[in-house]
Amino acid sequence: MEKFMGENFLLKNETAAFLYHEEAKDLPIIDYHCHISPKEIYENKKFKNITEAWLYGDHYKWRVMRANGINEKYITGDADDYDKFLAWARTVPMTIGNPLYNWTHLELQRFFGIYDILNEKSAPDIWHKVNKQLATDDFRVREIIRKSNVRVICTTDDPADSLEYHKLLSKEEDFPVLVVPGFRPDKGLEINRHGYKEWIERLEAASGITVDSYSSLLEALDSRVHFFHSLGGRVSDHALDQVVYEEAAFEEVSQIFAKKLSGGTVSEKEEKQYKTYTLIHLGKLYASLGWAMQYHMNAHRNNNTKMFQTLGPDTGYDSINDDKIAKPLVSLLDSLDQAGGLPKTILYSLNPGDNHILASIINSFQDGSIPGKIQFGTAWWFNDTRDGMLDQMKALANMGLFSRFIGMLTDSRSFLSYTRHEYFRRVVCSLIGEWVENGEIPNDKELLSRIIKGISYYNAEEYFQFQEAEKQHAAAVK
Repeated sequence: MEKFMGENFLLKNETAAFLYHEEAKDLPIIDYHCHISPKEIYENKKFKNITEAWLYGDHYKWRVMRANGINEKYITGDADDYDKFLAWARTVPMTIGNPLYNWTHLELQRFFGIYDILNEKSAPDIWHKVNKQLATDDFRVREIIRKSNVRVICTTDDPADSLEYHKLLSKEEDFPVLVVPGFRPDKGLEINRHGYKEWIERLEAASGITVDSYSSLLEALDSRVHFFHSLGGRVSDHALDQVVYEEAAFEEVSQIFAKKLSGGTVSEKEEKQYKTYTLIHLGKLYASLGWAMQYHMNAHRNNNTKMFQTLGPDTGYDSINDDKIAKPLVSLLDSLDQAGGLPKTILYSLNPGDNHILASIINSFQDGSIPGKIQFGTAWWFNDTRDGMLDQMKALANMGLFSRFIGMLTDSRSFLSYTRHEYFRRVVCSLIGEWVENGEIPNDKELLSRIIKGISYYNAEEYFQFQEAEKQHAAAVK
């Protein structure tokens, strides 16, 4: 019987253990999509206790706590932090089979040197041990990032955000991690969503451009893309919960936008036309700047109306959507390609039923310019499990070049979640080790080393080309 989460956790054979411990374990991390706060990085936040570090804003944990019968008071409510921690400790033993069980113990082990099993009985002792460490400067946010061997962090930022903390971080001399903004213009695409006009006002204030026409909207968005670029931004991200494609001329979209500004009603078809034209416009701009564009697709958000009205979005009430994506996605990518403006693109679907669709689509748009220009993105959100990762990687391997995969990201709001990269690397090494042990691929250590190191780190380094942004940072410091 294997020791619980011992040295060879998830590593099923000798080859897997060798690949992880000798090739993957100590590589740096490029976290090219996350939701952590640049303000907290700049201010070098010190957590008051483990509840703040672990449970504030973590809707993964909130969901299972509710499923375990925990009252909302102990999740997002006004209960004492210690009582919230005890509620989580009561829930952890029930999460066996869920990656949260392993992630929780990985974080206790790697950051705090605690190998006890978290449950209601052990909780008081673990609370005191962890909080004692969090009270020291060795566990401020920047030290947690350093200990995790992170080289690049790409946050998620709205075009109307000031990026004030990115500007301050770009002048830091003593923090060796590149923190850059990720361009997330969802609020500018959702023309029929509540708050759209208020967002336009925020965009005007941020860009200094009066947005009174569709052309001025595009001008304002373009200016913000260039502003993000000036601060090291090299990635965009779009939450395409529904992938749409509806062709329209610039004049038609201009009329749709004017109708919205004047208080008119935009039809479903017109909304699709507006989104399609705007996405193509932005995609061509990303391509001209050498950015990578990310599409996160097929999420069904804010399912519970009562709780959405109480808590707002991103609180654990989302699920997998089952919209058809193949035809509109191909049309969107093809239009960009025909216009000579298809950027480096990473495609994710929250529906694992789309795995083979995405794995087949990506190779329709590879152009030989760089390895893996169009990527099938890593298993995301509800698929961020061992089985989900394996399903995504096997689909990619069966239809494309697994060896060119750019690997893992955290997609997290927690500074303690970098251990997910370890979890991912162990799964990758186990998969390749299994192929070797089965005689499906040769035990060629040079080849295996190159592939493992590539997927764990170097493919992302080559793909995103953050070197230019690092030079910008160095120049800003001087």
